[in-house]
Amino acid sequence: MTEKLTTYDPAEDLTSGQAIADFMAGAFETNDPGFIAHALGVVARAKGMTQIASQTGLSREQLYRSFSAEGNPTLRTMLAVMKALGIELSAKLASVH
Repeated sequence: MTEKLTTYDPAEDLTSGQAIADFMAGAFETNDPGFIAHALGVVARAKGMTQIASQTGLSREQLYRSFSAEGNPTLRTMLAVMKALGIELSAKLASVH
């Protein structure tokens, strides 16, 4: 019997506000802009791109393009999507290494 692997989609596990907050906190800890943008796109897909597009005034196509692997969303786009998702940024003093 051959087992078939399926593609894992992290959006499927983002079913609560706390799960989303934890997922994004982990993304922010990487300090990798591309990874953070990708993670935000995953969360947007989990919530529904049509809903996020409606709340932000951006098109679904623009959102998918901005948060694709090759995308480079503007800070304005990221903040608009974060607001629609109920995610906010905060600042803290970085620990000195």
